[in-house]
Amino acid sequence: MGGLPIDLTGRVVVVTGGTRGVGLGITEAFFDAGATVVTCSRSERDAPGARHVTCDVRDPDAVQALVETATREHGRLDVLVNNAGGAPYAEAADASPRFHAKVVELNLLAPLLLAQAANAVMQRQDTGGAIVNISSVSALRPSPGTAAYGAAKAGLDSLTRSLAVEWAPRVRVNALDVGIVRTEQTDLHLGGEEGAAAVAATVPLGRLATPRDVGNAAVFLASPLASYVSGATLEVHGGGERPAFLAAVEGR
Repeated sequence: MGGLPIDLTGRVVVVTGGTRGVGLGITEAFFDAGATVVTCSRSERDAPGARHVTCDVRDPDAVQALVETATREHGRLDVLVNNAGGAPYAEAADASPRFHAKVVELNLLAPLLLAQAANAVMQRQDTGGAIVNISSVSALRPSPGTAAYGAAKAGLDSLTRSLAVEWAPRVRVNALDVGIVRTEQTDLHLGGEEGAAAVAATVPLGRLATPRDVGNAAVFLASPLASYVSGATLEVHGGGERPAFLAAVEGR
């Protein structure tokens, strides 16, 4: 089953934005662990082995319908992975108030909406449930060009810790602070193969993350192996970034 020593057979998982990029890697990891997976996005897309529901995660009614659909069709909801998010590059001084509001809405308020809806179901289950928020290393360091995104992800990390306290002991809430992940879209942003290789060389582990790296970490946090882990933020970044001063000193 995909090499993961975790069996989630019988578990029902909702993965937002789970049909491409990082989200697809998460979906595939849960599917290979034996889980039943429901994906959602604003468009009609297929993820192999998963049930897909069209949903705008910023819409409270659509979010409620998504959770109700998953629960009605499968009788339960064990895991929510809040993966949908992102933001285009925009200098903070030039971006409009509406732009900033939309970025915060997608990356902070939408995960809260989904978590509220999932928690309402999980609290009624004897087995409770687990919520995994996909955050970013942008929450931990300056995020020039995506300032509102970084601020929203920092808020998501804080939200994770608060919900873990409020919803314990039945529901565990954790987050992944993810570094740069190698996808087709990422290669475009990094200037193709050469640019991606140059960035990968700055990562201590010598490569960019794959979507499946993120998926494996999400499966772990959702599994019984992490049954005593809640309110935690796991950094999935290959060792982080070398301090800038080292490059300056070495280049002298």
